[in-house]
Amino acid sequence: MKRNYKILLLALMLAFASCSFTTKTFEDPDKDKLLMQLITYVLGEGHFSPKEINDEFSEQVFKSYLDQLDPFKRYFYASDIKEFEAYKNQIDDQLKNQDLAFFNLTHQRLLKRLAESKDMYQEVLANPFDFTIDEEINTEYKNLDYVNSKKEMRERWRTQLKFSTIANYDDLISQQENTLSKKNKVKDMTTIEGEAEGFTVSEKLVETKEKKSLSELEKESRETTLNSLNELYDYIEERQREDWFAMYLNAIVAEFDPHTFYYAPEDKERFDVAMSGKFEGIGARLQKKMDVITITEIISGGPAWKQNKLEVGDQILKVKQEDDEPSVNVVGMRLEEAVKLIKGPKGTDVILTTKRVDGTIEDLTITRDVVELEEVYAKSTTVNKDGKKFGVINLPGFYVTMDDYNERNAATDVKQEIERLKKENIEGLVLDLRNNGGGSLQTVIDMAGLFIKEGPIVQVKTTGGQKEVLKDKDKSITWDGPLVILVNENSASASEILAAAMQDYKRALVIGSEQTFGKGTVQTVLDLNRMVKNNTGGDMGALKYTIQKYYRINGGSTQLEGVKSDVVVPDRYSYIALGEKNQDNPMAYDKIDATDYNVWSNYVDYKKAIENSNARISQNEHLKLIDENAKWVKRIRDKEQYSLNYDNYKAALKLNEDEAKQFEKLTDYKTNLTFTSLPYENKLMAADSVLRVKRERWHEALSHDVYVEEALNVLNDLKSTYLVKKVANNVKE
Repeated sequence: MKRNYKILLLALMLAFASCSFTTKTFEDPDKDKLLMQLITYVLGEGHFSPKEINDEFSEQVFKSYLDQLDPFKRYFYASDIKEFEAYKNQIDDQLKNQDLAFFNLTHQRLLKRLAESKDMYQEVLANPFDFTIDEEINTEYKNLDYVNSKKEMRERWRTQLKFSTIANYDDLISQQENTLSKKNKVKDMTTIEGEAEGFTVSEKLVETKEKKSLSELEKESRETTLNSLNELYDYIEERQREDWFAMYLNAIVAEFDPHTFYYAPEDKERFDVAMSGKFEGIGARLQKKMDVITITEIISGGPAWKQNKLEVGDQILKVKQEDDEPSVNVVGMRLEEAVKLIKGPKGTDVILTTKRVDGTIEDLTITRDVVELEEVYAKSTTVNKDGKKFGVINLPGFYVTMDDYNERNAATDVKQEIERLKKENIEGLVLDLRNNGGGSLQTVIDMAGLFIKEGPIVQVKTTGGQKEVLKDKDKSITWDGPLVILVNENSASASEILAAAMQDYKRALVIGSEQTFGKGTVQTVLDLNRMVKNNTGGDMGALKYTIQKYYRINGGSTQLEGVKSDVVVPDRYSYIALGEKNQDNPMAYDKIDATDYNVWSNYVDYKKAIENSNARISQNEHLKLIDENAKWVKRIRDKEQYSLNYDNYKAALKLNEDEAKQFEKLTDYKTNLTFTSLPYENKLMAADSVLRVKRERWHEALSHDVYVEEALNVLNDLKSTYLVKKVANNVKE
């Protein structure tokens, strides 16, 4: 707590003593120096486990930064790296002195090498590849040495581009073979029909393209590679100096732990949208391709959707605000800059000059509003299983409106979904937290309180400070029936807090992967603009950094270890290195003392339910196949050596395809379960066809979901014993 106080003091000091930064308009270097000063101070004084910024720290930043700039080692030469190494042990000193020399050198050199590489890949792709030569490529690029000459660099580009192109080449050959096969089928059918109906074959044949030669397909495959690279370089060339500097800063802050991150201004806005699920604008997703900004999705319920004039595929040519300002041409503009023009406060108008899908040019006036991203919010459904009705709630994240907790948050939404499910007379509940990466700490505390009377939910500790026990103080219980929580390797942070608390209270049975992600740390987001008075240097962005570690109420940590499932179900990621322990610079696992808590009064012995579930899983042929598939996926992912001879490449593909056939039955799995939307959603879907399609797809996916099926089986097992225990407890009371 002492160091957090120092940060507050720093903010006050900067408010009164930062005239050297605020008396003039910032140039980028001045802003960059201030960012370095603020970030290193905040991390030194506020991070849970601050690192000593020394030569060892400098070396780690040096390596990780260059790995990010040039992961395939096809930009920098060995001579560049030798020049850079003069700064290998000086980054720590440069941070302390706000010295930009290393960044400036690498940034300028990168821009030069990028320009050279564009000429190089265009030159390489102008010439045919010979796919009959026996040669290989190793895709473990981190083990490559930097090249010494332009000749070696060209060779590196050639092999990497040949590897990209051979995949395109194979796709084109396969497509042509499939087309010819279909054409022959048409011929056969036409001959039969023609003879039967008295027509000649020529009168019935549909005109098709002639077969292309292998050289034509090879050329087309190179053109596909070229177009992909040109699009990539269009994106790279749009990046500004501040974008590259943000990458440098993140190479620095990532040395503290994998969840400390600097958000440049646009990244911070995206983070806020991800946390809250809402923003103010027109409700359309955009993509830039070949200098043109195109509509890729109309967000259901947003202003553009309600107006029903803008379409997917429409191009935006100009943007005009509601006042008398002239239109701004956005063709060729950075996508981020165009988005800034299109977004705006609720209730204001924006005029878009669009080129419609049919080629017409039209001005559309759209009134901006709050746009909610429905896919990030909780949703529920009911299902009948063996004569009992159960509820399923899917929660993608622990979202919250950043500036107003009570406006909308995950805990309130889940409570509302439970109340709706109770009206449908459900007898058990599945809370699906698979792939839920976490979110707001307060929402998980409030959500845990929906399932218990009151008590501690999680313990948090800061360096040098006393531990704090965060409790649910609301004695009301929203759901007191059987509860199963579904998790996987990507269930992290707040998901782990909820699963751990319910497990410790013996309130729920956790089903899923062997363990969850293993993130046992808490972060806060600091708006760096608040640290500087009268800032005229532009938006400083924000810093997310780790301030606490959290612990289960039993004293254990989820850091690295995650939450162990009560019932382990095989999944396709079982053998792949996922989770916190596979991140760079993770914090260590440790334990603290348990806090006082009482297990759930209606707790039933889960032993029998777990035994029944394990027995079903051991006999489930589909789950056995999933486990075999997971082993196969691991083997395929670990492969590093690939042939650039097409016959050998095709043979290896054929072997993979043959092996993959044994797993085709995985997509055929179908339960006998039917999922039903709640009455309130039926009303919404009657007016929203997009929402209806999304719900239908979700229900269809659930009907093929073996994990949800087993969760419902467990609820079925729990129901009878749970009811007996609850009645017994009520009698005692």
